[in-house]
This record gives sequence, C-alpha cells and structure tokens, in this order.
Amino acid sequence: MKTVRLDGQIREVDDNAVLGDLIPDLSARYSAAIIKETHSEESSTQNIRLFTSAGEMVIELTQRGSELFAAGFFGVVGNNGNAGTQLKVKWSDRQTVAFGDFKSEIVPGKKTRTYQPYEVILGCGGYDPDSSYLIFSKIKHNADHGADESGGVIGVVVSGRKTVSKWNAGDTITGAERIVSKTDTSNSFVTADRSTPLEDGMSIVTYVGINARGYDADSDSVSIEASESVEHMLIALKKNEFSVSLSASGFITDQSMKGGIVPQEVRDTRLSGTVTVRTKGKQSGSVYIYTKDIPGSSNHTVTGRVIHGLELVKLANKGCVFKVETVPPQIDLRGMALDDALKTAESHGIKVTADTDLTATADLLSKRVVIEQMPPNTIEVISEGKVDLKTVELSHVIGIKLDDVNAPRTCGIFREVTGLKWYDIGKMPLIFKFEDVTLFDPKVSQKITINIENTPKDEVEAFTLAMTNDSRKSAGLVGVRSVASKDFGPTSEPFEATNIIGRVIETEKIASLKEGDTVYIREVR
Repeated sequence: MKTVRLDGQIREVDDNAVLGDLIPDLSARYSAAIIKETHSEESSTQNIRLFTSAGEMVIELTQRGSELFAAGFFGVVGNNGNAGTQLKVKWSDRQTVAFGDFKSEIVPGKKTRTYQPYEVILGCGGYDPDSSYLIFSKIKHNADHGADESGGVIGVVVSGRKTVSKWNAGDTITGAERIVSKTDTSNSFVTADRSTPLEDGMSIVTYVGINARGYDADSDSVSIEASESVEHMLIALKKNEFSVSLSASGFITDQSMKGGIVPQEVRDTRLSGTVTVRTKGKQSGSVYIYTKDIPGSSNHTVTGRVIHGLELVKLANKGCVFKVETVPPQIDLRGMALDDALKTAESHGIKVTADTDLTATADLLSKRVVIEQMPPNTIEVISEGKVDLKTVELSHVIGIKLDDVNAPRTCGIFREVTGLKWYDIGKMPLIFKFEDVTLFDPKVSQKITINIENTPKDEVEAFTLAMTNDSRKSAGLVGVRSVASKDFGPTSEPFEATNIIGRVIETEKIASLKEGDTVYIREVR
C-alpha cells in the first residue's frame, strides 16, 4: 500500500493505483495538481500549508522558517503529509496561542519585542529550549516569548487567518506540507491524465476553493461592499470551473466573461491567492487569481481569496481547466421553476416572497418560472436573509438551443443582449408577427459588430433561429419561421444577411405569441 494526501486528507492506495482510481468522480475535463514528495528542493520553500483540528492555513515562511522546514523541524507535525507527532495547544490568551512543547536549538535573546498580528514565532518557556513552542500572534503586542535575538518570527499566516481565533484547549496541529512555487515544476505538475501512476508521499489537489469578498461563514455579519463584482465572479465560475486563458508569472486569468461591465468596488493589495475582476481595458470582466504579491490597481476590484488549492493555481498553464468551489455558492433563482427555487432558497436559509401564492400545490408551483429576483446579487440576498421573486407561467418561457460550434460570435452577442450571458433566463420584445414569421428586437448596440457567420445555403428549416448581420440596416433583429423557406431567412432577409444561431425547441409555444409581448427564453442543453 502507498500513502498519499488528497486535498489535505491522508489516503491509502494500492501499489499499482493510478490517479483515476483516486478521483473517479472528478470530471475527466478537469486537471489536478500532483506534488511529489521532495527533499533537496525543500530549502527553497517559502509557503507551507498547516493542517489543524480547527481548519487549514497557509504560512509564508521567512528565510529562517524555510531553513527549519527544510531541516525537518516541522517534521514533528508531519512534513509533506507524513503522520508525525501532533502538537497540542499549550495556552491561548488574548494575545497569542501556543503549540508545544518540543525541543529546539534556539538561544533565547531575553528581550521584549513588538509582534504583529498573525506572525508565527519560535519561542520557549523559562528560556529553556527543551520547552519550545510554536506561537501565533493574535494582535499587535509587546512580549518576551523566549525567542532568539532576531525575535523568533519564522513566518506569517497569509490564508486561513480565522483559524487562529478558533483555537482552544484540545486543538492540535496534525500536519504540514509545502506549497510549490510557480517555477517549482521539477517534481510538481498539473495533469488531466487519469493513468498517471501514484507514488508514495504524493499530494494531489483536485479543486480550488474561493471565499467571496464580504462573506465569512463563521460570522453573522456580511459586507456588501463588493456585491456587484462578486456576483460577476460567481457568474463567471457558475459552472464550478476555471478555464485558464492566460498564465503569466504573477497570475492566471479566465476570460470567459471578458467584455462584461464591472464596477470598481474594492481596491486592495493583490497578495498571492487574491481573486480579482478586471474593470477596465480589453480584458474587463475577466477573472484573475494571483500567484505573487502585486500592488492594488484601479483597473481591478478584489472579489475573493483562495482558501484551498493555491498550488493548483500556481502550476496551471494556459488551456488548463480545473474545478472551483466558491464560498458561498451563487444564489441565483432566475430561470428556475418556482418549486425548485423555493427549495434552493430554503437550503440557504433564505425567506421568499413572490408575486404568486406560495402555498399552492407543488404541481402549480412547478408551472411558474422565476424571471427576476430582488435583491439581484448573492451577497445582498445573504445579507438581507430574504428574496422577492417575480414569475411567469411556464407556457410563456420558450426553450431554445444555440449553435456555438458554427456561430460562436453571433451566439455570444445574442446571449449578451438577451441576458442569457448572465442568467439562466433571457428576454426580448416581440415586434412583428405575420403569417409564418415572428420577429424580435433584443436591442443590439450599434457599437457591436455582427459579422457574416453561418449563413444558410439552400434552405432554412422551420423554427430555425437567426440574427440579421451587418450587411443590412435591420442588423440585430432576431427571427424564427414556422415553415421552411428556400428564399429568405427567419428574419425575412436574403440568406447572405442571415446568421443562423440555433433553433426553437418548444415550437408549440410560438403560435400563442403576440406583438408587444416580452418573450422569455432559456437554453435547452
């Protein structure tokens, strides 16, 4: 049997086990980070993950701290996933919490020092190195912790800081492992190859956890300072995946929501693990995760922080797709059947009001679809603890299927102007209906270019969905015909002016539509 660590948990696997045996439920599209057990490279370690009974944290080590880790000092708590000896809380007060005791070779300096919050100190009791402690500073304070002449600071907690305030008597440090750097790829890599052999001592990271700005699962208070930009991030990651469009020396970015308009809400230092959304420039709307410390920028708004899987971020290259879990998950009820929306809201502890009778039977509730919610954003919904819903009859919502393979740009424009880019339900006004033609005007801006794309050749089938391209003055109109045509497209334009974007699936609902109606649509996947 071999011992590996999967997302922080020790697992035993067969000697011939491969990656797929360990993660059978992870989509084959997603990459995982593989960190092999190392020895000589440990001297360059700057960040380690500490596993405790109250949660994980990441510590950025000083040079002295790196040397101690490389020399096996942290072996007392399980270096690189080995079991090791657990360290227990020795004391916890207003200023500090200490784990120990154990032997060390420090020479106490016998001086009072000023310590900052979240600094990690190697000290001792009674100036006796045989009674040494790992001390975590809670607040700024002056003290003599029996440290050496340097003051004994060997690192600082950069992630998982709330764990420090959780520790009490009985808590333990159960393990420690290094976090690889961006360039430390000699023994670490990302792969989607499920046939990768597992080796003893390996660490495998399968997802990246992101805590949204303003949300703290351990606190009753919720800040809405970044609610709009956080919502954009949650929408971009709603598929629970991050697709790396660009991997640079200090960050990776997912450009799936590029072009979105995002407000500048929180400017802050972009420490390693910080998540932002760009607010200006060609990449506006893109999501960034940082792998190095970078100053804040007026072009970026901070939307979250990585709380798990930073090594996966650091090793990810362009084209890599990995799993993401956001805390909290997005609360977007739009597009749901009302009965499902009520269940989802209840699971989050959210009270619901609506424009219809919520005490109706489940059968009746399932025939209404949510088209709007107030507040519109997840963090605001959680802050208020309630949400008000606007609904329509299911018969007024039409299912469509879009053709991204043949008309990716026009489909993207259609989603943006109807709202399907952001929500699971979109809308557009019906402006004209005559015989077999139904026309919609989703108000495409004149600034948007609709290039010729996926034009029909010989015949347009019934219920084909199309948008007029820029070769005609009526560019941006969307149409559907209830019968096939060999002469004109669904918007009654010649074939060369017609971009085919998909088809209507629920065709029976077209006949009941009237001019002036707001028509609601959702994609059938």
